[in-house]
Amino acid sequence: MSVATLVGSLGFVGAASADVVVGTGAAPTNAVLGLTDATQLQVSPGGVGHMLLVPYFNAQNGNATIISLTNTDTGNGKVVKVRFRGASNSDDILDFTVLMSPGDVWNATVTAPTATSPAQIVTSDRTCTLPQLSPGVAQPFVTARLTSKGGNDIPNNTREGYVEIFNMADIPSTLVYGAGANANSALYTAIKHVNGVPPCTAAAINAAILTTNHTTEATAAAQGLATPQTGLFGNWTIINVPQTTTYSGPMVAVRALTAGGANGRGNFVVFPQSATQYPGVIDNVTADPILRTVAYATKTAVGVPGGATAAAAIPAAFFDLPDMSTPYVAAAANMTSPLTQANVLTNALAVNSIVNEYATDAIITAKTDWVFSMPTRRYSVAMDYAPATSRRLYSMVPAAGGQWFHDGNTRINPSNTQQICVDATSQTFYDREETTKSSGAVFSPGNISVTTFCGETSVLSFADTGVSVLGGSVARQDTGSSAFVSGWGNVNVVNATTGAGLPIMGAAFIKATNPQVSAGQSGTYGITSDHRSR
Repeated sequence: MSVATLVGSLGFVGAASADVVVGTGAAPTNAVLGLTDATQLQVSPGGVGHMLLVPYFNAQNGNATIISLTNTDTGNGKVVKVRFRGASNSDDILDFTVLMSPGDVWNATVTAPTATSPAQIVTSDRTCTLPQLSPGVAQPFVTARLTSKGGNDIPNNTREGYVEIFNMADIPSTLVYGAGANANSALYTAIKHVNGVPPCTAAAINAAILTTNHTTEATAAAQGLATPQTGLFGNWTIINVPQTTTYSGPMVAVRALTAGGANGRGNFVVFPQSATQYPGVIDNVTADPILRTVAYATKTAVGVPGGATAAAAIPAAFFDLPDMSTPYVAAAANMTSPLTQANVLTNALAVNSIVNEYATDAIITAKTDWVFSMPTRRYSVAMDYAPATSRRLYSMVPAAGGQWFHDGNTRINPSNTQQICVDATSQTFYDREETTKSSGAVFSPGNISVTTFCGETSVLSFADTGVSVLGGSVARQDTGSSAFVSGWGNVNVVNATTGAGLPIMGAAFIKATNPQVSAGQSGTYGITSDHRSR
């Protein structure tokens, strides 16, 4: 890499620090970042927002996942954090920073070069990144945070998961910088495309977001940065060329809104893409129980913790930050605590039940996988691999009262002692002729009567003991036998003690084959149907 020494989770060795900075001023200038006026987080029905979530990526069994990210803001560039997390317990397996110019599109593809290799990302895009991803040069995923305990296959655990994407800061195009306060900033000039290619000037990028110690609004503003606004949308596509099958969908978008419901500005949350240990108070910037000084070995549904820790299981590096619990909106909404933000975001994503279709018709060789992704679970419970016997560690989300994840609805997977499971409440399946059945299709290892989501991102196949639709294996389970051949199902996730649902997203992936197709033509079809909720 040309910018610095590559280490850890795509982090750099170097002295730098940063923290959450609340913006002031009517508009960004070379002295102020622009007023942080967002007070709430909501899922965006229009698909454009400050934060994005890719519910699932897959590089198994010949699959490749294409990620496409668009900046619809034509007046501001964006400093965007991209973090890939593993399907088992959402451990960080790759993260980096993308510097998008106004109106820019960035895309990349996740593949695995062999069936036993770690996943890798490759792009032909010229958009600036930190570190710079050279066009056509693959960057392998990082395995430092994964475990081989319990026979876990480390490379395999990089080939499935989900993706967090969020705007950390804007890069204004306004002419208010330089000695005369009448020019673009050096950072904007470095990331702005010229004849289709941005210069990606290392000195300007490094000074702005890598080596500069932005602990004040003034230093960040002077480098051409501003508080983050909305404008991002994205799509994902899982494609399998040998099987001529494609699945696709939109990223889930989250907006930071003002008290009046308008798009707002969040806090400045640029942290260097550096492997240097974070020197600040870590409990002020993340709810991740593995990174926090104070986490808990036990926690009841009503919020009584036990077994408090006195040190972080893993000391956080700068590249660990920000995450989706880092305080992003104004303190007016009591959002200074990452525990509060994690709670608000989890509540925004929570559903009471999941509803979707399934098909296993033999005449078209139909197969179905359901994917369940819980991207905010990590901020409530995570797996600590450090002890001889791995254990769950909890954060208090919310800071008091009924909890989203607790000892009552989480447990260790009996089939993989390094993986956390979350219990649903019940399930009912219907065939196409209105017949119902509440048993006979149980997503879980072993013989129990409750639907269970094992892994942070679970692949649940219907009556398919072979290679399923997606070829998933990190956190895959099977119904054993389908309740019916085809129909729909409803999985209830409301906890009996707290009355809370779960932050679940995902889709049904259905694969079918036309038996009448002519020789030399493809007759394989992929159908993607987002989960509905009640």
